[in-house]
Amino acid sequence: MFRVIVDSDTCESNAFCIGFAPDVFELDDDSPPVHVRLATVGEERRAAVEEAVRSCPRQAIRIAGDVRDAG
Repeated sequence: MFRVIVDSDTCESNAFCIGFAPDVFELDDDSPPVHVRLATVGEERRAAVEEAVRSCPRQAIRIAGDVRDAG
């Protein structure tokens, strides 16, 4: 599992990331910019999130690192 961070100061709400990983990112009309829906993301979604990172025109998304399951 890993964490994803969106820099709210940099994000322009272009929402390209949502096209790659709609289960991970969301855009709420009441509170832009794009934000992360999940506290941690499973490895099965890594490729989609990496595509979202690459697609961001403002480079506002980053993968924060691996999260180890405490259970």
